[in-house]
Amino acid sequence: MRFLVTGAGGLIGANVSLTLAQRGHDIHALDHFAVGRRENLADFKGTVHTGDIRDFDFAALGRFDGVFHQAAITDTTVMDEKLMRGVSVHAFVRILEAAHRTGTPKVVYASSAATYGKGPVPNREDQTPAPANIYGVSKVEMEQAAKAFTDGHPAVQAVGLRYFNVYGPLEFHKKAAASMIYQLYLQIAAGKSPRIFKWGEQYRDFVYVKDVVAANWKAWEYAGNGVFNVGTGLGTTFNDLIAHLGRALGVTPKTEYFDNPYGFYQEATRADMTRSSTKMGFKAAFPPADGIADYVHFLKTRTSPLLK
Repeated sequence: MRFLVTGAGGLIGANVSLTLAQRGHDIHALDHFAVGRRENLADFKGTVHTGDIRDFDFAALGRFDGVFHQAAITDTTVMDEKLMRGVSVHAFVRILEAAHRTGTPKVVYASSAATYGKGPVPNREDQTPAPANIYGVSKVEMEQAAKAFTDGHPAVQAVGLRYFNVYGPLEFHKKAAASMIYQLYLQIAAGKSPRIFKWGEQYRDFVYVKDVVAANWKAWEYAGNGVFNVGTGLGTTFNDLIAHLGRALGVTPKTEYFDNPYGFYQEATRADMTRSSTKMGFKAAFPPADGIADYVHFLKTRTSPLLK
């Protein structure tokens, strides 16, 4: 099969590109490498294109069996609405239009649990979106654009994946925006006390990037359009993260708690995975304890720029 992966230098895009290429598919990886890194594709056996999704000539690449669209501004503190919409919505529509022109039948795209904001937990796909920032708003608009386009162009199918808190190999480049799991790993591995907000009982649905890759493949196989959660369905507290990391590293860290200065802070996220499992056939294979153990094994064998 022939596939295009956008945002291929990022955490999810790199893992999708590497995994599908290892399976023998013809993968075209696209990134402008301003945030994502070429080093993430060092072991990639495929074709790399450098370009910005806002003006890249997608149609020139011809027909694909599918597009895995992972490119995005992932920094949720960006307040430039025009920039965020330009990347999340307008560039996405260009990809859908190119798919229609070239006969590419399927586009799988990265949405986000940010569409739920502070909505009730567990988060279900049919609940009313309540995004708390322009990033989340842009993802809601992205999903709306996908529905409008596929309603008018039924030859193209689009499946959106609402990622929860993704972590795993090849997130070095994200630095301060890397997962909480990676941030805590750096502290504990350096012999420091892990620092979290009082009293560590806030929780998230942490999903391992290997499961995210599997969800992308299930979405490509899914016969239809729609939006699906990608998480574990588990709420893992920050205290639990530290305990899992301590076991994986063979230490018993002493946690340092401090006051949370953010009034808008989200105390809990957890995906309702009913729809994803029954309709798309996706179920996470890595609960947090197993995912963290696998990730720590990877980190022990690799030198992170942040550990130098």
